[in-house]
Amino acid sequence: MALRLPERGDLWLFDCGEGTQHQFIRSDLRISRVSRIFITHLHGDHLFGLIGLLSTCSLAGDPKRIDIHGPEGLEEYIEVSLRLSGTTLGFPYAVHEVREGMIVEDGGFTVRCRRLLHRMETFGYRVDEPERAGRFDTAAAAALGIPPGPIYGQLKHGEKVVLEDGREIDGAGLCGPVERGRSVVYATDTIYTPEAVELARGADLLIHEATFSEADREIAELSLHSTAAMAARVAREADVGRLLLTHISVRYPGTNGGGTNPLLDEARAIFPATDMAADFMNVELPRHA
Repeated sequence: MALRLPERGDLWLFDCGEGTQHQFIRSDLRISRVSRIFITHLHGDHLFGLIGLLSTCSLAGDPKRIDIHGPEGLEEYIEVSLRLSGTTLGFPYAVHEVREGMIVEDGGFTVRCRRLLHRMETFGYRVDEPERAGRFDTAAAAALGIPPGPIYGQLKHGEKVVLEDGREIDGAGLCGPVERGRSVVYATDTIYTPEAVELARGADLLIHEATFSEADREIAELSLHSTAAMAARVAREADVGRLLLTHISVRYPGTNGGGTNPLLDEARAIFPATDMAADFMNVELPRHA
């Protein structure tokens, strides 16, 4: 999963399965834009593409720097893999082994993580966008006799300015309500857990694993994976805007590509605003009014 930050041009990746670098080539994403990678846990299907991706970045991507976040053991995995394969990366990188709580504050964006419930230490991640200043009322500013120019920029940010005639103008009075930032939560692998509900509380988009159907609930409980119904329960209890199902078992053919299928029906019966993830799917989150 790649999260675009359009105003900055950055890409943040969440997990890095085998062949991720090849998927980049087939997509409209630019590998040089990758600046952060978040790994949920050290099972191979979430990790085996990391060294290949980093090598590809080094050969062709030319990123300025990549920060890699994940559970304990991630740094050792990367160091050993690079050393034994004789791979040298041509760009700076840093590995950050995470603990629960706030782990990133970057240009107003924040990332928090919480432990999920799986067979090894696993973290879910939440990205929150910063608030935006409310819409600036240019007509009202003109009516007050405020000349256009750089001063408008200050007022748009809610600052107080003093005009040449001595009047003090509070920009907050010329701006609409502050616009709440958008939020995305990525939760896999895990069986249903209240920790996922708390992490996803009020998020615009929850991306949650749905490895099994309720018909295979016993297998889900043994392997500590979610059913589609469990994912939908998390979405409903967290009051999210939208649910996207991913990490589907190969025992359910035809589920990668949208459309109607048993897992989607199972989830929508509990949380109607559910869709199925698919390769190269683009999901744009609308800004809050």
